[in-house]
Amino acid sequence: MRPDILPRLVNGAQGDPAVYAPFKYERRALLFDLGDLNPLSSRSLLKVSHIFVSHTHVDHFVGFDQILRLHLGREKRLVLYGPPGFVSNVEGKLRGYIWNLVKNYPYDFRLEVYELGPELPEAASFACREAFTRRSLQPLESLADGAVILDEVGLQVRAALLEHDIPCLAYSLEEKQHINVDKIRLDDMGLRVGPWIRHLKDAIRRGAPEDAEIPVPSGPTSDEATKAIPLGVLRKNVLRISRGQRIAYVTDAAFTDANVEKIVGLARGADILFCEAAFSERDRVRAKQRRHLTAHQAGLVARMAGVARLVVFHFSPKYHGRPDVLYEEAREAFGKPVD
Repeated sequence: MRPDILPRLVNGAQGDPAVYAPFKYERRALLFDLGDLNPLSSRSLLKVSHIFVSHTHVDHFVGFDQILRLHLGREKRLVLYGPPGFVSNVEGKLRGYIWNLVKNYPYDFRLEVYELGPELPEAASFACREAFTRRSLQPLESLADGAVILDEVGLQVRAALLEHDIPCLAYSLEEKQHINVDKIRLDDMGLRVGPWIRHLKDAIRRGAPEDAEIPVPSGPTSDEATKAIPLGVLRKNVLRISRGQRIAYVTDAAFTDANVEKIVGLARGADILFCEAAFSERDRVRAKQRRHLTAHQAGLVARMAGVARLVVFHFSPKYHGRPDVLYEEAREAFGKPVD
């Protein structure tokens, strides 16, 4: 399967937590956590449509200000999710600045913020030209672990609330189906890759009829749609449809029976599990005190969940200069190579 979502750690295994997940053929990306975002270009960050925050410890939330500053003066809606108390956390960030001039901005940047929790979650919007005054939104339903929090035509995001001495969210991103383009067959039909591919995929995900006409470009250089081809013809000749990609993100979780059960349920069968591995098993007592996973525990959970690939990160500074200790422990417990 050639993936359409290409997630990567923003700061490597030893830096602030953040996973950037751009979509191939789309000017869109998702972001998991808001650690240091400086390694990402402005162009990359402007593709982000939704941000999923685990909790608001500084190393998971310090990038909020960079997101805010970049989007000021732009016509953009950005949706954020976080644990109980998250709306007030965002509001507190926004109240730290003076907004007396923004009413004159020609474009309006808007934040929509949703809490995920078991009891009475809150939701609010903050509009730039209203000086980011808090306005109530319809909240999401109380979170049942593993429940869908975002449901679109082509993807779903699920969440589970873990214990890190405070509530901390884990997430999974799932394509509903994977649609791959056979470029050789595309060439045989005299067609080329372009933005029209995204419209074709959207039509399939919406369940459009086989005789629906898909406009495609004609000629070697023009992007103008000059001919239409039935969806059914394209489906049969140039597309391969298979199980969708699954990506799970887990960080800052105590190694408890309840947490392990939730993580395994959320990540089961994932193509990639991004999982914290803060400490060595030799420092298991410290990991327990700090409510973090060891590398061995991360590998064990990944094996229990049956994931295809494990990416460990969020290493304690104690292991800077010798990360191989954590990689080796995770690999041994997982039973397969670890990134």
